[in-house]
Amino acid sequence: MIVDCHTHISCPDQTVDAQQHQRACQDVDACFVLAACESDRSRVNQQLSEYISENPKAIGFAVVDPTADPLSRKDLKSVTADLGLRAVVLYCAEGNYHPAHSRAMRLYELCEEQELVVFFHNCPPFSPNASLDFSRPWLLDEVARTFPGLRFIVGRMGMPYLEQTFCLLSKHANAYADLSINPQKIWQVYNTVLGAYESAVMDKLLFGSGYPYALPGVCIETLLGFNKMLSDTHLPQVPREKLRSIVQRDSLTLLGLT
Repeated sequence: MIVDCHTHISCPDQTVDAQQHQRACQDVDACFVLAACESDRSRVNQQLSEYISENPKAIGFAVVDPTADPLSRKDLKSVTADLGLRAVVLYCAEGNYHPAHSRAMRLYELCEEQELVVFFHNCPPFSPNASLDFSRPWLLDEVARTFPGLRFIVGRMGMPYLEQTFCLLSKHANAYADLSINPQKIWQVYNTVLGAYESAVMDKLLFGSGYPYALPGVCIETLLGFNKMLSDTHLPQVPREKLRSIVQRDSLTLLGLT
C-alpha cells in the first residue's frame, strides 16, 4: 500500500484544483489531505469535508487552533467525526503559540481519548509573521512524554531542524515524521534520508509529496532512484529495501486510520 501522508487542496500561495488533486492521487492508494491554515477554520474544514466525500482515497485532517477554538469533546467531534474528518492538523508556528501551550495540551488529551492523530505542520513554507521558535521539533518532546498514547506526525521532517526530529523519533514510539520529497532539491533529499538512516529511524518515516508543491509519482521515483543519483560518487548510500519500505509503508494501520 502506498499512502501519501502530506497533501493539500488549499494553500495560501498556491491555487489548487480539486480535480487536479484527484488526478495526482491516482499514483497512491490513499492520501492525507490537510486543511489549510486560515482564519475562517469552520469554512476550511467544511470545504475539506465536501471534498473528502467525493474522493474515496482521501483522509481529511481538520485544522484546529487550540488557543482560539472551543475545546470540549463535543466541539472536537463537531470538526472531525461529524464532518467525516479523521485527524487534526495544527499550525503552531503560523498561529504563534507554543506546541505545549496549556490549551493545546487539553486538545491533545481529547485527541488521545478519541484516538485522533495530530499532524504538526510547523514547517516550510512559512509566512513572514510565523514564529520559527514554535516550529522546533524538540518542543514536541513534552507532548510525547505527557501523552504516550497520542500518535503524531512531524511535518516535512521538522525542516530545517532535522537533527531535532531524528532525536524525537528515536526517543518516542508515538512520534512519526512525513518525508515530503522535493525532487528539485536532491542534496536536501540526500541529507535527510541519510541522516534518518544513520539515526536508525527509517521505520518512523512516512512517505509524503507535499502536493501541490510536488506530484506523488515524481516523489516516489526520486526516492526509489536515490542510490542511482549517487552512482558516480563515493558518497554513502542507503539500502534500497529501506527506501522501498518508506514508499510501501502501511501508514493507515500504523496510525490506526484503517
